[in-house]
Amino acid sequence: MTTRATREAVLAAAFVDIADTMVADFDVLDLLHRVARHCVNLLDASAAGMLLTDGHGSLRLLASSNEQARLVELFQLENDQHGPCVECFHRGEPVTAVGLSRWADRWPGFVREAAHQGFNTVHALPMRLRDQVIGGLNIFRVETAPLPADDLMLAQALADSATIAIVQQRAIARTEMLVEQLQGALNSRVIIEQAKGALSGTNHISVEEAFRRLRDYARAHNLLLTDVARAVVTDQSRAVEVLRFAGRPRS
Repeated sequence: MTTRATREAVLAAAFVDIADTMVADFDVLDLLHRVARHCVNLLDASAAGMLLTDGHGSLRLLASSNEQARLVELFQLENDQHGPCVECFHRGEPVTAVGLSRWADRWPGFVREAAHQGFNTVHALPMRLRDQVIGGLNIFRVETAPLPADDLMLAQALADSATIAIVQQRAIARTEMLVEQLQGALNSRVIIEQAKGALSGTNHISVEEAFRRLRDYARAHNLLLTDVARAVVTDQSRAVEVLRFAGRPRS
């Protein structure tokens, strides 16, 4: 048995290890594998696995502490999509199944596979931040007994730390994407304005008419307006082509 001070030191080291992954462009797989490993090392657990949603809301297995846990998780996801882990994700609440044979009517396929791999107890904990559930941490035990309450609280804390990091990373990625889209739109606007000015300034037509001709040419040739504008600015022959084409009757 470890002393209280030793256990606290081990816990602190585990959270420092997890925090060490949370840098710019951190590796989500590395983070989840560390959490699964720490669950086994810190808790009286036989194995651990972590499921995460993809971009379409489907659960995917991203980390497991051993092959037995991986097979059970995969079976749960690929066959009937029923089991404590999936149920935990959809409910957003912890699910505990002690003595899995008693749960055969509820999750028949999962119980068979878990028993085949030697597991008798499963704790499924949500990876949840407020109303957003992004996955689940699943703890497997050979023993037919639940984890102590303190251990479950620790497991949830480990899951929460990973959840916060992943949600923040996704938010940053979305923000960066929006910034890139906005910058792209601004750049496109500048190019279009340049093309309008080039057409109107050298051909004695209004800016509005120049824009109409750019737009009509792009539509007729199934091109992006920005691409046509860029060609007009950089290639005089394309500018002449746009002007000539625009003289045809409008549809």
